[in-house]
Amino acid sequence: MIIKISVSTDRIDKPIIAESILETGTLLNISQAHFDSIHGEIIADVPKNDFEKFSESLISKGAKVVQLDMPVNRDDDECVNCGACVSICPMKVFKIGEDWSVNMESENCIQCGTCIKTCPHGALSIQNFME
Repeated sequence: MIIKISVSTDRIDKPIIAESILETGTLLNISQAHFDSIHGEIIADVPKNDFEKFSESLISKGAKVVQLDMPVNRDDDECVNCGACVSICPMKVFKIGEDWSVNMESENCIQCGTCIKTCPHGALSIQNFME
């Protein structure tokens, strides 16, 4: 289960992720992380049966947790098959087809949002991304 963990300024200097891992015994696979002086955000894959206890632990420590259960969506009316998403996607969700159209394998999506930022037509979106 893919989740987004957001940590605010007042909690960014605390090891709340590590504490929650130790407290719950949950193993997670971090696919993307960004931290700066005012905010932290992690996209991670957590075992489905551990989500509730891990989420509760993080929330009790001041983090916000959102389940990202929808892969990238493409608005076919906006997409012009330019291919900007193909080379930028770390998981190779997008591929150029025989007919030069952009094809998607949504099951590979880790919801990192890189394609959303890159799409010149705004044809891509992810539910709960950048909230």
